[in-house]
Amino acid sequence: MADAAAPENAANRLAVGPVHPRLPDVHRIAVLRGGGLGDLLFAVPAIHALAAAYPGADIVLLGSALHAQLLRDRPTPVGEVVVIPESTMGSADPDDEDLRVCLDRALLEPVDLGVQLHGGGAWSNTVIQQLHPRWSVGSRAADAAPLGRNVAFRYYHNETLRALEVAGAAGARPVLLEAELPLTAADIAAAERVLTGRTGFLVAVHPGARDPRRRWPAARFAEIAARCLSRGWDVVVVGTGAERALLADIAATAHAEARRVRDSATIQVLAGADMSTLCGVLARSRVLVGNDSGPRHLARALGTPTVGVFWIGNVVNGGPLSRSEDRVLISWRDDCPVCGRDITDEFGARCPHDESLVTSVTTEDVDAELRELAAAPPATRAAHPPG
Repeated sequence: MADAAAPENAANRLAVGPVHPRLPDVHRIAVLRGGGLGDLLFAVPAIHALAAAYPGADIVLLGSALHAQLLRDRPTPVGEVVVIPESTMGSADPDDEDLRVCLDRALLEPVDLGVQLHGGGAWSNTVIQQLHPRWSVGSRAADAAPLGRNVAFRYYHNETLRALEVAGAAGARPVLLEAELPLTAADIAAAERVLTGRTGFLVAVHPGARDPRRRWPAARFAEIAARCLSRGWDVVVVGTGAERALLADIAATAHAEARRVRDSATIQVLAGADMSTLCGVLARSRVLVGNDSGPRHLARALGTPTVGVFWIGNVVNGGPLSRSEDRVLISWRDDCPVCGRDITDEFGARCPHDESLVTSVTTEDVDAELRELAAAPPATRAAHPPG
């Protein structure tokens, strides 16, 4: 009998850091996490933990417009997204009218538990305080206002595990260690509309990143895409509307190179797609090759294997925990390639240079990981057709 009960007991003990007692009478939870796609996905396991610890509680996310678009009509524990405009990020001034409107919307009903998952709290802890929750938890750096229960903030800390540690301060144990996102029928239909006629093995390529220092050279992405086309695989290059020219250049270069081997090689550009279309296309892809960026995190949350190019500091903060379907190619560079300044110092000022930090990662290494993942049968998504 003891052996049979062991798995359940072990699951009940799962924790990241101390797990405090659950809080009484929690009916509405406000979670603060702004930023991009990846920032939200880092918080997803913590949100699931809170939902499991407080079943029946309403969860409202104070996040970005992109978060609202991603979660709209998608079955998740988040019942509502209150959008905090980018213009108010970093300002906790109670007289800021835009911020006040957001907080008033979040306070249409009293907040019982405020959960701060946005950085060290210099701005975000004050925002949580303005919600006047009965209970509050969050990360706290030395210069941040205290909450009811605080987790010490240190920059070099895996973001997902940090968020789970904060959830533990609210009495919530993990139920997921990596983000998962459900695929909807609307996602699948949207992908079918934009991928007309592409029924074979599909590789998604994402060459962008908000921080230009994280970007692998575009020419190397073009080479990877050309190799995929030469093998008879379909390729879709994805990115924002602002990256359209970059995507087109990569596609044109890859197409010209691949046609030397395969006359029928075709490649598609998908720039500025809405979140539902992007989800459908990434789920339909058998592998995504990209930088450390939101679409890479999104692909993985949808069950698509990924090959990611990372700078070592970002591996600590945002690298995936597993390697079966997440391959990580690491640049170990610790100084700016232009001025030589130490880029690992979390307290040092950032130099003005935006040159890539990941050029040491080779095309051969990325392609080797891609080919290995491509050879494995799809394990996690029925959305992947056989190649």
